[in-house]
Amino acid sequence: MIAAVLIPFSVAVAVGLAVLWPGGAPGHKGDSGLGFDRTTESGRVVRIDQVRCADVHAQPQQPPPGQQSGDPAAGGAAKDEMCEKATIEVTSGKDKGRTFPEIVQPSASRQYEKGQKLILAYAPKAPKDLQYSVSDVDREMPMALLAGLFALAVVAVGRLRGVFALVALAISFGVLTLFILPAILQGSNPLVVAVVGGSAIMLVALYMCHGLTARTSVAVLGTLISLLLIGLLGSLFIGWAHLTGNTDDQTGLVHGLYPDIEIQGLLLAGVIIGSLGVLDDVTVTQTSAVWELKEADPSAHWRTLYAAAMRIGRDHIASVVNTLVLAYAGAALPLLLLFSIADSGVSTVATSEIVAEEIVRTLVGSIGLVASVPVTTLLAALVVSADRTPASVPATAGGAGSAGGTGSAGGGRGAGASVGRRSDGGADPAPAPAPTAGPGPRAPAGRGAGLPGRGKGRRRRAK
Repeated sequence: MIAAVLIPFSVAVAVGLAVLWPGGAPGHKGDSGLGFDRTTESGRVVRIDQVRCADVHAQPQQPPPGQQSGDPAAGGAAKDEMCEKATIEVTSGKDKGRTFPEIVQPSASRQYEKGQKLILAYAPKAPKDLQYSVSDVDREMPMALLAGLFALAVVAVGRLRGVFALVALAISFGVLTLFILPAILQGSNPLVVAVVGGSAIMLVALYMCHGLTARTSVAVLGTLISLLLIGLLGSLFIGWAHLTGNTDDQTGLVHGLYPDIEIQGLLLAGVIIGSLGVLDDVTVTQTSAVWELKEADPSAHWRTLYAAAMRIGRDHIASVVNTLVLAYAGAALPLLLLFSIADSGVSTVATSEIVAEEIVRTLVGSIGLVASVPVTTLLAALVVSADRTPASVPATAGGAGSAGGTGSAGGGRGAGASVGRRSDGGADPAPAPAPTAGPGPRAPAGRGAGLPGRGKGRRRRAK
């Protein structure tokens, strides 16, 4: 039954990848405005000098409302304030060794240190003295070290499964960058692309990390059902609340460069992809809990397994929902700070589009997470209970064997049932005496207890 669902689903995902495969991101005319499409070179700070801001004509920044120009707290440079003059050296490209100055005001968010590595933007059509400028800080070393520590921790604790998890993570990142993002830029429906790409990530990650087993297949089914629920609820409430998805500068810039992209579908695609990782965690945990409970008590009925696993799932729901809400709140913390000092009421702020978008994203994803627990637990309990363990066969055979030679056929069954496991999992200390009459018809005289010799012979033949 699992294969009848998952095999067609996997084939559909593979066909969707083949049909929607973009073959690379599309080009665009002119500069993107992001700075990433400009030629960059490497550089480093070779010298830092203290100079008066007025002597280097450092222009004070525009002060925020309520503060005076020249006030240090306003971000502007006072008349006698000291600035830093950093000498930057180009360390790559045809102009390697060239230096140029960079003035840094005291209120600037980015301060330089001697020997610090930088990313330089190169504008060949600009005047010679203005061809190079600081674009960003070179963070390659700390980022690589952090990634190495992460991989080491995963492998040290997870061992071989941790290695598979890292491989699955690399494949997931490849699907995101090689399929999902370019396909959306090519003009494909963002929702369809997100469903196909997310399903591919789910199949690869779960089966690679947890093996091609019935347990993993149940987790895949639970994740798939929950994703469908999230997609339906997200589509309903995003349309009902009239959320456009165009609430920040980045989205507006993308829409300006690629007008064919459906921004509202992009919002829904983000909801689905953002919920996928947490869904995998919940469904795998619930499935593993059911399987472990079954191993601890092989005689447990599926209703017993479901009730016990749901007690675990309720604790998981409380922690996961809180984690999801705090994750979105942390990402939108600057926005929340701005609204905390606004004069508008709570209802006005909550129903504004920029906040309502995050609320809908959080609540829709949380509903999918909550629904995944009973759905996955029920599927796992039914599947694991359908597997008959070999341990139950000898107990039945032993009971039937001990019934031989009893006074009647019905009494034989009763004696066999009394030797072995009780309903609570314990064992009777001694076989119960055979009753004189059982629920079945009484055996004819001479073939039961009335002829003990023949009964003993039958026991020997049975042995």
